[in-house]
Amino acid sequence: MSWSSFYGEMYMTKKDVIQLLEKIATYMELKGENTFKVSAYRKAAQSIEVDERPLDEIEDVTELKGIGKGVGDVINEYRQNGQSTALEDLQKEVPEGLVPLLKIQGLGSKKIAKLYKELNITDKTSLQEACETGKVSELSGFAKKTEQNILEAVKALGAKKESYPIDQMRGLNHQIIEYISRLDDIDQYASAGSFRRYKEQSKDLDFIISTNHPEKVQQQLLDIPNKVKDVAIGSTKVSLELEYDDETIGVDFRLIEPVAFYHTLQHFTGSKDHNIRIRQLAKAQDEKVSEYGIEKANGELLQFNSEAEIYEHFGVSWIEPSMREDGSEFDKDLSQIIQLDDIKGDLHMHTTYSDGAFSIRDMVEANIAKGYEFMVITDHSQSLRVANGLQVERLLRQNEEIKQLNKEYDEIDIYSGIEMDILPDGSLDYDDEILAQLDYVIAAIHQSFNQSEAEIMQRLENACHNPYVRHIAHPTGRIIGRRPGYEPNIEKLAQLAEETNTILEINANPKRLDLNAQTVRQYPNVKLTINTDAHHVDHLEFMKYGVATAQKGFVTKDRVINTMSREAFKSFINDNKKLKK
Repeated sequence: MSWSSFYGEMYMTKKDVIQLLEKIATYMELKGENTFKVSAYRKAAQSIEVDERPLDEIEDVTELKGIGKGVGDVINEYRQNGQSTALEDLQKEVPEGLVPLLKIQGLGSKKIAKLYKELNITDKTSLQEACETGKVSELSGFAKKTEQNILEAVKALGAKKESYPIDQMRGLNHQIIEYISRLDDIDQYASAGSFRRYKEQSKDLDFIISTNHPEKVQQQLLDIPNKVKDVAIGSTKVSLELEYDDETIGVDFRLIEPVAFYHTLQHFTGSKDHNIRIRQLAKAQDEKVSEYGIEKANGELLQFNSEAEIYEHFGVSWIEPSMREDGSEFDKDLSQIIQLDDIKGDLHMHTTYSDGAFSIRDMVEANIAKGYEFMVITDHSQSLRVANGLQVERLLRQNEEIKQLNKEYDEIDIYSGIEMDILPDGSLDYDDEILAQLDYVIAAIHQSFNQSEAEIMQRLENACHNPYVRHIAHPTGRIIGRRPGYEPNIEKLAQLAEETNTILEINANPKRLDLNAQTVRQYPNVKLTINTDAHHVDHLEFMKYGVATAQKGFVTKDRVINTMSREAFKSFINDNKKLKK
């Protein structure tokens, strides 16, 4: 059984249709279909992307440029039924094992199709064998060096790694929680370990489950989808390896009696250094602490009904899991550290005008549902063609639409903005007279990451000195575990930001978390904003990852501009200090 067969369908958006079309195109390439057929699906995906309407407003997809009847029928079937026979047929014809091979750098679908056709390679095992026996380098287009690189990559594919990025763990964690929530004989459950502490990378996932029937729960856990291996099966602990996203990831389930649940959760959340401090506090009171409770000198076992009570017992204020790291958290005043509830608005998000999945109105409704008091729409700028960036005419049209919508809604202030590219030559993507018409401008680097530090800094400096640029988005451009980003001089950037009244962003998308905790801790004078960079209404939920990053950096709420009240933020928008310099 796989996860996909275990869970139902979600609400469908343009993004889902685009993903389907691209998936079909990829499978066609793997099958060796002619390029015209493949291109028809890719063009259709592009056509849907550049249309500004959300999916439910596009009645007839064949009216869009480049979408004929054949592809239109595929889209319509998917919209009606949530499945695609075209994709299912391709999946039957193309070996499933070829798809993970796409993750190997330099091995695109055309090359994989050739390996499949010429050498009957169907998965990573057969590819490894072919490389080891030198058969791959005998094919035209595959040099000896290429073969060696493929061999190394294929060995690493799916092998158990030291650690996995938080976004990947988030996906698996969600699926496991969904599974646990359906099981019988469970009292309570929660994620623990480094993932609960919002570490950027974790080696495995931990779950605490309280139950009076551990054997029954244990047996149900063994039936979890996508299990690769039983590592250790005991009455209090079940350790498994699961397949997820073409990776093999370890998962520990600890089964505990209900009275000890919060003690076990605290203990296995960690960190090790945090728990050492807890043990020291216990020792000072002539007590011992364990995952079962707190043992007093007379042998009595105290078992509390919340984690907060455990901390209270030791005379310590509550410490968020995100801050339980090196033990220094016990020595700090944490009363003003930012909390999720302090966030009053999100200042970085995308709509169907560029590469978002929902309309402006949909995003407004979703922000209202979050209880936010203000928001900024910041689609991509004209140079970012890959994300359907806004030419000047479209930007000004959107600006008008936002201004009209703002009059419609009393519950929230809606501001017009843009995520403007800082171009490789240091210039900005729009002239000042265009920027002056918007409420809020973000600047960001999206291309030419390989420039020198001096060139990168010149670009950032130009943006910071621009009177309309209010904040720099994801200031290093990294994707956790995937790419290091470009290389700014962080110290100089922090200084620049201070001098020019430019705000730096903690991007709450769990793929980014950029700026990271270490940097925001290191430069306490820099003003910050925490935003989700949402491309979907569901992405607004990412805010907790950004707040956790700020907490790790001991950021107080007065440093973060989107903790301002509605009125204070309005004044901030209308009274741009940078214009007065």
